[in-house]
Amino acid sequence: MTLFDPPAPLAERLRPRTVHEVVGQTHLLGPGKPLTRVLESGRLGSLILWGPPGVGKTTLARLLAGEVGAHFIPLSAVTAGVKDVREAVTEAERLRARGQRTILFLDEIHRFNKAQQDALLPHVESGLLTLIGATTENPSFEVNPALRSRARTLVLQALTHDETRALLDRALTDERGLPGVTAQPEALDLTARLAEGDARRALSTLEVASTLANPVTPEAVTEAFGRHLPQMDKNGEDFFNLISALHKSVRGSHVDASLYWLARMLQGGADPLYVARRIVRMAAEDIGLADPQALRLAIAARDTADFLGSPEGDLALAQAVVYLALAPKSNSVYTAWKRAVSAVQEGETLPVPLHLRNAPTGLMRQQGYGQGYAYYFDDPAGSFRQNYLPDGVHLDLYTPTGEGWEQRVAERWRKLQDAHGEGKAQPEA
Repeated sequence: MTLFDPPAPLAERLRPRTVHEVVGQTHLLGPGKPLTRVLESGRLGSLILWGPPGVGKTTLARLLAGEVGAHFIPLSAVTAGVKDVREAVTEAERLRARGQRTILFLDEIHRFNKAQQDALLPHVESGLLTLIGATTENPSFEVNPALRSRARTLVLQALTHDETRALLDRALTDERGLPGVTAQPEALDLTARLAEGDARRALSTLEVASTLANPVTPEAVTEAFGRHLPQMDKNGEDFFNLISALHKSVRGSHVDASLYWLARMLQGGADPLYVARRIVRMAAEDIGLADPQALRLAIAARDTADFLGSPEGDLALAQAVVYLALAPKSNSVYTAWKRAVSAVQEGETLPVPLHLRNAPTGLMRQQGYGQGYAYYFDDPAGSFRQNYLPDGVHLDLYTPTGEGWEQRVAERWRKLQDAHGEGKAQPEA
């Protein structure tokens, strides 16, 4: 090797040469598993490989093509376009005339727009191209339904700690790996943990660490890896999974889990004001009248985060999350509002009763606007007796809980319903 002919990266050198060398994905490649059965039958259809980075999507696609003796055309949706697809089609037609099938591998398929994905459809439909698409994004959202229906979606999983550790051991013993390099067991364990199931990241870290120390030490791994940032695609499914976990942990009153998911989001690069808006929503949706102070605190946390910025403002968000997790919970207003909206959307548009209308002009008074209205402060009993809904309409929207401050609301609600002549049994506070 010379400076002008450097070796390929370790992750590239150690790519499996056969399906049997693949580390992980035993749910797809084990005995009797989906891909094993496909390879045994020799009939490989179009596939969408969905999984996180560094789990072997590209490698698996290449190996599958080799197993069925197909010509392999790799494209990346980041740089390719319809012109490249047309060239692949032309090549596939030429090869089909010689009796050879073609597999088109499209990495990052989610980056193809609808029109670009549609350009693949007729050729996948006719069988000219067997498509293997790879994506880190949920195909349900990122791949056109028409294309998705013509391809089987297989989910690849992040490597486990033991699988990553086995891959690192292979790197030290395989002739294509790091000959002459040894590593302390603690260093390999640390590398496997930091990689978080990403084989490429694990091998890259080990390769750099091997240039810093031999045997490789935990300190060399730490220096090679750099700052550890939690994985989060700010525009992908993982982001929404994290915010969902945060919201559900607060709703479930689990303080430590709430703080953990908040830290995962903020350390992963989430916009603090987006998180703050979700916290305000939690206060209104899940705490509600069980603790009216929660909404005020959430708004204050949002303002503080906006005023101070990160990282100082993050503490205000943490304070709000802890408060909301500890607070009593009530979704009575949330539920009542949904019922009210449904009643409006599904019911007739009925007129406002005359006695509830304002009468600022003489003509309106002549039409009966405002007549018979009982002003509460002048006639409390009459005020309660009058109807406040359109004629013939009866609604049962709000039901207070016995949580926190709403325990007092429940008693007040009973009294008001009795006064309005709508008394009914309420949950015990």
